Amino acid sequence: MDRLSGLDASFLYLETPAQLMHVCGVIVLDQTTMPEPYSFAALMAKIDENVHDVPEFTRKIRGVPMGLDHPVWVRDQQFDIERHVHRVAVPSPGGYRELMDLCSHLAALPLDRSRPLWEMWVIEGYRPDGPDGAAGDERVVIFSKMHHATVDGVSGSNLISHLCSLEADTPPLALGPKKGHPRDPSRRELLGRAVIGTAAKPVTLAKVLRPSAELITKSIGRARQGVAMAAPFSAPRTSFNGTITAHRSIALADLSLDHIRDIKKATGTTVNDVVLALAGGALRAYLDERGELPATSLMASVPVSVRESSKREQGANKVSALFTKLGTDIEDPLERLEMLAERNRHAKDHHNAISADALQDWAEFAAPRVFGLAVRTYANLRLAEKHPVVHNLVISNVPGPPVPLYFMGARITALYPLGPVFHGAGLNLTVMSNAGKIHVGALACRESVPDGDALVKHFPGELERLRKAVANR
Repeated sequence: MDRLSGLDASFLYLETPAQLMHVCGVIVLDQTTMPEPYSFAALMAKIDENVHDVPEFTRKIRGVPMGLDHPVWVRDQQFDIERHVHRVAVPSPGGYRELMDLCSHLAALPLDRSRPLWEMWVIEGYRPDGPDGAAGDERVVIFSKMHHATVDGVSGSNLISHLCSLEADTPPLALGPKKGHPRDPSRRELLGRAVIGTAAKPVTLAKVLRPSAELITKSIGRARQGVAMAAPFSAPRTSFNGTITAHRSIALADLSLDHIRDIKKATGTTVNDVVLALAGGALRAYLDERGELPATSLMASVPVSVRESSKREQGANKVSALFTKLGTDIEDPLERLEMLAERNRHAKDHHNAISADALQDWAEFAAPRVFGLAVRTYANLRLAEKHPVVHNLVISNVPGPPVPLYFMGARITALYPLGPVFHGAGLNLTVMSNAGKIHVGALACRESVPDGDALVKHFPGELERLRKAVANR
């Protein structure tokens, strides 16, 4: 029996019709590299062949009686690839704007929980006129959706390797030995395990409380010394910090990885520092254009993988998070980068003092019924607009492949990741490196950020401003 971890299950409980907890991706393909001429039927058959025996693609959730424990994964005995891979065409004239409108619509559709929690939409007829290619060359686009209960940023990226190869005519990359499919337990077994787990929770809670109390004491000490990470609930309010709707907007941008690495080397910072500084500059310009720039800095929640340091073997999500101020109150791009690099060092030191499994330990106490009711009440009462802002947005930096990859034989020309948005933080920026480029994906609540391109268009300009500032210092 494969029980969901508390953190994995929390993403199910957090989900509402407006707060959808799937992660998306826009994968642009050059289908002319395929060994055989492209056809949707052949592509779907190849996907089916490569995912049919992979548990992450063929398992579905099964609830525990009376919601006494987190759900379990069971194999979908009626798995049918046609329920997961769909075909659609970009509306005429088939350019970037039409593609973004279509992807925004698809991102706003919930996944069917009676089936494995993923979908791929094969979009035909796209003629790039935006950030990922020259006008006129028709491309096929894969719009992927996987529920956060199934993957985090790193595991999601790795899972795609089942469908990608290093050359057009070679087999897809493997994740290692295949795991067995989860067993479907009886109702009595589910209920028995749930009762035992519930009875053991007081003991588990006692084990978690002591290190948590020690952490709070240490955090207070670091704050007094001025070396703590940014504190949540201290962010300024913006137009994307309120109750979200079910509508989505998507925008994409491309950056040169070499240019970012040059800045990193010249300033003694990290790629992540540079990416966050660019995001801070882009957000500053966007809000300034709208007459909404706060006097104090915006704050981002930055997911951090703890996969290598976690002691837990189970669970798809092995992440923690740190909070960092983005320097949107600083006009000079180099000064912003230097500030961010220093604060990020403090934030990382602070974060490293926290147990890698702390978030997962506490998530085990998320009661299915209570947690879900609390989330719906929070949304219905619009409480996100009544308490101090926890953080303004989520920014994720997901490592990508350093070399070109091929999806079922088609060369990937661009790979844009898109993370979910939450009540109180209606904007998500996710970046991924891919064969010499940094691809930026912005997903937002449409009412909070009506025009995502008005934001992401500033990323290339901020990169040039930072390059000039570094060269002239």
